[in-house]
Amino acid sequence: MKVAIIGYGKMGKTIEQILLDRGHTVHLKINQENHEDLTISNLKSCDVAIEFTQPSSAIENYFVCFNAQVPVISGTTGWLHDLEKVKAQLQVQNATMFYAPNFSIGVNIFFKINALLAKIMNGQAAYHVEMEEIHHTEKLDSPSGTAIRTAEIILQNLDSKNAWVENVKGDKSELLIKVKREDKVPGTHKVDYLSEEDKISISHTAFSRKGFALGAVLAAEWVHQKKGYYTMHDMLNL
Repeated sequence: MKVAIIGYGKMGKTIEQILLDRGHTVHLKINQENHEDLTISNLKSCDVAIEFTQPSSAIENYFVCFNAQVPVISGTTGWLHDLEKVKAQLQVQNATMFYAPNFSIGVNIFFKINALLAKIMNGQAAYHVEMEEIHHTEKLDSPSGTAIRTAEIILQNLDSKNAWVENVKGDKSELLIKVKREDKVPGTHKVDYLSEEDKISISHTAFSRKGFALGAVLAAEWVHQKKGYYTMHDMLNL
C-alpha cells in the first residue's frame, strides 16, 4: 500500500518504520510545517491515510480524506463530541474511516474483559469501582481516550454508576478516574473493584509505542478497500 502519515511525530515515525518493515511505502508525510500539502490531489495518490494529530485539527483532516475517497485510520482522541457529525459526513460521501482511542491489541482485549467483569459485578453491591490512568507528561488530553472508553464500557454495564469524574470524588453514582502524568510512561490503565474484604484489579500497561503503531498499521491493511465506519471491535471480531 501507498500510505499517507498525517501527524509525523513520535507515533508517526514509529508507524513509518512498521509500514516499511511490512513492505508498504510512505507516500506522504504531513506535520505542522507542511500541513498545506494535505490536499485532495496529494491524497489521491495514496491507498490509505493514518492520522495521529490533535483534536483541534483532526476533523478537518478526516474531511479532506473523505473528499479524496482515501480511507483514514485515526487514533486522535479528544474530538468525540463531534462523532455524529463526522459519521454523517462519512455517510454522505460514502467514505471510509477506522477509529480507535487505542490501537493496541492488548488494550482492546482489556476493553472486552472490562465489559464482562462489569456485567458480573453489577449484582455485587459490596464492591465499589474506581479507575486510574498514567501517561507521559506530553499527553495533552485528560483523561486519556482509552480511560474514557474504559469508563464508558463500565457505565454501560454497571447500574450503580451513571457518570465518570476526573480526580475529584463525587457521589456514589460517579466513577472516579484518577489521572497521573509522569515522565516517559507510554500508558497504564487500571480498574479496581474494592470491598471491605478484598480487591479485584485488572490492568493494562504498555511498554512502548510499538503496540499502538502496529495496531494502526494492521487496521490500515484490514480496512483497505472497505467502505463505512469501523473500530477495533470489528477488526478483532470482539
